[in-house]
Amino acid sequence: MLSSDVTRRRRVLVVDDSAFMRRLIRDLITDSGEFEVIGVAKDGTEAIRLVHELDPEIVTLDIEMPGLDGLEVLGYIMSEAPRAVVMLSAGGGDGAATSTLRALELGAVDFVRKPSGPISIDFARVGDRLLDALRAAAEMRVEKVNVLARPLGSVHGSRRVRAMSTPATRAVVIAASTGGPAALTQVIPHLPRGLGAAVLVVQHMPKGFTASLAQRLDAASQLRVCEANDGDLVQPDTVYIAPGGLHMRVLSTVDGPRVSLEHGPTMWGVRPAADPLFASAAETFGTQVVGVVLTGMGRDGADGLRLVRAVGGAALVQDPAHAVIPGMPNAALRHAGADAVVPIGEMAQMIQQRVSLLPAPTAHARGEVA
Repeated sequence: MLSSDVTRRRRVLVVDDSAFMRRLIRDLITDSGEFEVIGVAKDGTEAIRLVHELDPEIVTLDIEMPGLDGLEVLGYIMSEAPRAVVMLSAGGGDGAATSTLRALELGAVDFVRKPSGPISIDFARVGDRLLDALRAAAEMRVEKVNVLARPLGSVHGSRRVRAMSTPATRAVVIAASTGGPAALTQVIPHLPRGLGAAVLVVQHMPKGFTASLAQRLDAASQLRVCEANDGDLVQPDTVYIAPGGLHMRVLSTVDGPRVSLEHGPTMWGVRPAADPLFASAAETFGTQVVGVVLTGMGRDGADGLRLVRAVGGAALVQDPAHAVIPGMPNAALRHAGADAVVPIGEMAQMIQQRVSLLPAPTAHARGEVA
């Protein structure tokens, strides 16, 4: 018999300055039967009032609004009345992407692009994505959110390391989904110069947002951070972010490991997915790879982490007890196990330690051809 907590509908407040969008979002949520819309707000001031009056468990929040905008409302909610917030973004332009990533740093659990094409077609597509985000919000553990109060910026100045021009012989591969952008801000900027390994990251995120994520992390990090390009030579002390909408693999070539990007079918409902990256890194680097699984819904990364361990690589998993969304860490532990279960605040240090303990590269890991 299901508990009442499982079967009851979560209470949602819809916030949008467009009456048309408020109605569409409200109807979609209501028609799903999974959630209950208990109120709608037309601006930020009304949203804050209704958060206190109605006490919703989830808020869908438009980013761009007159007066108090979505970021200001989100900052207030997460500091004064914390709860799960799903952001509604107008699109993937530079400005919208920057605002969306800032929202994730402030503690929003996820974001959804608003319909941009013919409403009857586009909203049906976006609707499934919104319901997925609401399901993640229902599982969010708000008390585990670490809010980044200040925007990411250049904090390392002259200490910034220049990437080596030699091929990498060691790699760190990272999987992250819901809650991942905030988790990555606690990992990537804290990796030290001279790490001696390439870092390849799959963050479940659509096209148009991963470039901005890379830019924001790059500004705050000692290592160079970039959105990966097909054919890139994988170099140590460089972080490669998989582009939204493309799977990323790393393949051996005569002159060293290179990035391979491809459309391909979705895996676990997402593209990019981490499992293809982890599998290819295990094949390319052998014992010289460290796999890391962070917060997120579902089980992406679990099979790949098992392959990493099978070839003698190291496996690190974010402690599910302290993850915003524990699904991926729990799945990784069930299907692959781990060499260490690590709180997010200690993950960068543990990655550095595990890289330093990797055995000397073999000819296989160096990409040498017999």
